[in-house]
Amino acid sequence: MSERVAIIGLGATRFTEHFDKSYGELVEDAAFKALKMANLELNDIEAAWLGTCYAYEYGTEGNAGTSLAEALGIYGIPISRVANYCITGLDAIRNAVYSVQAGAFKRVLVVGAEKMRDVPPRDSLVATHAENGHPIYAKGRTAPGMFGIMANRYFETYGNSKNEMAMVSVKNHYHGSLNPRAHFRGKVSLEQVINAPMVADPIGLLDCTPTSDGAAAVVITTESEAKALGAEYVVISGIGVAVTSGYFTAQFDPNWDFLSFQSTKLAAQAAYKQAGITDPLRQIDVAEVHDCFTITEMINYEDLGFCGPGKGGTLLHEGVTTLGGCLPVNVSGGLQSCGHPIGASGVRMVVDIAEQLLEKSGPRQVNNSRIGLTHALGGPGSVAGVSILERVN
Repeated sequence: MSERVAIIGLGATRFTEHFDKSYGELVEDAAFKALKMANLELNDIEAAWLGTCYAYEYGTEGNAGTSLAEALGIYGIPISRVANYCITGLDAIRNAVYSVQAGAFKRVLVVGAEKMRDVPPRDSLVATHAENGHPIYAKGRTAPGMFGIMANRYFETYGNSKNEMAMVSVKNHYHGSLNPRAHFRGKVSLEQVINAPMVADPIGLLDCTPTSDGAAAVVITTESEAKALGAEYVVISGIGVAVTSGYFTAQFDPNWDFLSFQSTKLAAQAAYKQAGITDPLRQIDVAEVHDCFTITEMINYEDLGFCGPGKGGTLLHEGVTTLGGCLPVNVSGGLQSCGHPIGASGVRMVVDIAEQLLEKSGPRQVNNSRIGLTHALGGPGSVAGVSILERVN
């Protein structure tokens, strides 16, 4: 399994409220964009993976590989559906990468998709969680509530304040204003973020990620095949996934200090080892990380080794992670601006980083970027995935 794996096709819809498009139409849009870039036809694809986290939650699509087959009219090949909370799309890519490395297939397609805006608030993910989840824990344990606890713990331990969290939102909304695929394309001020309506103290409305619809796709092959096709490509030099707890048991682990995520650390450790990354801050040029809430991005900086514990705010104050800094993070606008159609986000991050490495990001372009990172966190916190992408010329 020494052959390196290349991404030769990229495609994504805008992440927004697609009331006028079906799940299948979003899948089709992203997939055919990726195939067009790869200069391939459907009959060139030997296997495919579909990442959709919550089939039947918002509709009837995404429950199996058939949802991809029907949308594209692609039959007679293996198609698998992957669901792994918020790392769903990245885990689908991981499965596809290993199949190509193992020599089982040469040209494969991965599509991540989720359509979350077709239901009213009382049928939303939070409402369903409360009604159908654990009979006790699910009634009060929501994602904003859990990350709010982490934010308060972080402030108490390190002396930071909501100002640092707010800087994440300001930064990512600025980046999103430059991205035509982002759900939110407006800038916000520090004062607007700090004074926004409270959701779960200290997390306010503008510390949260919008609910969106969208799809993203990549075409993956071997590096030798990419060269033979004369394709533009980037290689995936490392990819890791780690599960460290159950969905409801993480907060009851007596060893957890509510200041970091072991799943992120272990996934990063695996990806870094494969890619030869020993100094992330200096070796990585651009990153897309999971910013479901603003405190999450700060903690990610530390778990991914960009800085030490409690120093996430320092990177923000020094402009390290803003476009123009030495390690820009979430130049797409992140989940804060793009939104988070769950199955699609992990693939969208890979699309964004690959575009950066291929110098296709327009006004958001990070100059001279050669190595990029994507990170997804789900569960919330029980599972994480990290990938490393590299430009080859």
